[in-house]
Amino acid sequence: MHRFYLAPENCHGNSLHLDERETHHALHVLRLKPGAGVTVLDGTGTEFHCAVESIAKKAIALSVKERKLTPAPPCPVSLFVAIPKGKIIEDIIQKSVELGVQRIVPLLTERVVAQLDGEGAEAKRHKWQQVAIEAIKQCGATWLPRLETPIVLNEFLAKVGLPELTLVGSLQTKRFHPREVFTAFWSQHGRKPKSAGIWIGPEGDFTLAELQAIEAAGAQPITLGKLTLRVETAAIYCLSFLNYELQRD
Repeated sequence: MHRFYLAPENCHGNSLHLDERETHHALHVLRLKPGAGVTVLDGTGTEFHCAVESIAKKAIALSVKERKLTPAPPCPVSLFVAIPKGKIIEDIIQKSVELGVQRIVPLLTERVVAQLDGEGAEAKRHKWQQVAIEAIKQCGATWLPRLETPIVLNEFLAKVGLPELTLVGSLQTKRFHPREVFTAFWSQHGRKPKSAGIWIGPEGDFTLAELQAIEAAGAQPITLGKLTLRVETAAIYCLSFLNYELQRD
């Protein structure tokens, strides 16, 4: 069953129309024919099981056969990640979607090489959002993560509240095993967190001052083992651990 994405504002009624980008993929890559079954994701929890009704050069009409709603995750997970070199951030976004992240905040920190102005940052956000869209189509996730515009770390800390439980991968300060943090949270609250997040630094890690600011905002430093991990590996490691802990009975 091939999957497509349509923004929620375009998912009303019993007939849907793929946009030009998705139509091009359906016609020239998948070569769909009338009657073919497809799934449409709106990124807000609903998947539409459809059949191709008619095909035009720049639009494909679909008839909706069934709607299925997936509730929002009980504990949304946020990823706060310093932008690494090159296109590594795209791999991080893709894997984050597969691991169920609901919010991704790309950070500009002292050791980040990329320099982005307002227009450049928004252009990157738009490009990376498309990476996230392609990822939900690939893995079948029904919730599209909110991908925010790259922001300077201190500006982000100054204006945004953090999730109830946040962890920061640390190489420089006193660190705890991630299980210790979850055990302590359960002992204190008698439940799992209602929201969670993980901070991942750039190549060379956060500076000590940045780590201190992140911890002052409530994040708890954790160890990722004895080896020094690449940025993308650290992100996957931490998100996998969060997934495991949040899904445990």
